[in-house]
Amino acid sequence: MQRAHDEWARAFEREARRIESAIGPYILDVRHIGSTAINGVPAKPILDLLVGVASYEDAARCVALLEELGYEYRGEAGIARRHYFVKGEPRTHHLHMVEKDGPQWTAALAFRDALRSHRELAQEYAAAKEALARRFAHDRDAYQAAKDQVVVALLHSLSRGSGGSSSE
Repeated sequence: MQRAHDEWARAFEREARRIESAIGPYILDVRHIGSTAINGVPAKPILDLLVGVASYEDAARCVALLEELGYEYRGEAGIARRHYFVKGEPRTHHLHMVEKDGPQWTAALAFRDALRSHRELAQEYAAAKEALARRFAHDRDAYQAAKDQVVVALLHSLSRGSGGSSSE
């Protein structure tokens, strides 16, 4: 069942407060990303959080504290200088901890903001996700790889056109 956008926003706020209470001294910013952060885009029931820290090395001190909140540490998981965590069985949360204003931070927020600002781009992304979900229904890794290519292509097409910005 698809949650309403405002329900996802409230879930994000609750989880952000939990994370801040556990690792607050290390956090510079926490943002809601992923499809649940985009009104009108179909989403798996998984909350994506982007946690900005001063340095990758300092963030390593947060692993045990986040594990106490039920997160499972997955290392970089294919993205250099990212600390990646998952929570829930079935999965309910993805946490991406990166250097604030670094390339991963900037790209994640640029994509989210582009989808929020450009309805047609959000619809294109939603259609691509649905098609990929059907095509790779039993291969999560292939789905994720193909979706990553869609994200890169959409960001590239947006960089050639006009950009917009939105914040949380």
